[in-house]
Amino acid sequence: MSIVWTILIGLAAGAVAKFLMPGKDPGGFIITILLGIAGSFVFTYLGQFLGLYQEGETAGFIGAVVGAVILLAIYRMFKKK
Repeated sequence: MSIVWTILIGLAAGAVAKFLMPGKDPGGFIITILLGIAGSFVFTYLGQFLGLYQEGETAGFIGAVVGAVILLAIYRMFKKK
């Protein structure tokens, strides 16, 4: 169930990341949502590695948004070149 919860948090985090970083994205809204899901997964496992989360816990909403914003910024850097 934790993977499903991570995906749901990632969907919302991707939408918030798009709101926080407005502008034209090369991939559009769908790519932003997928980056939100990826950011949620990355922050979940990074948080577990750093000891912020216990095994089986998912990243919180704020952590997922931070991960999504970071991935969106990296994505924009590479797609503009």
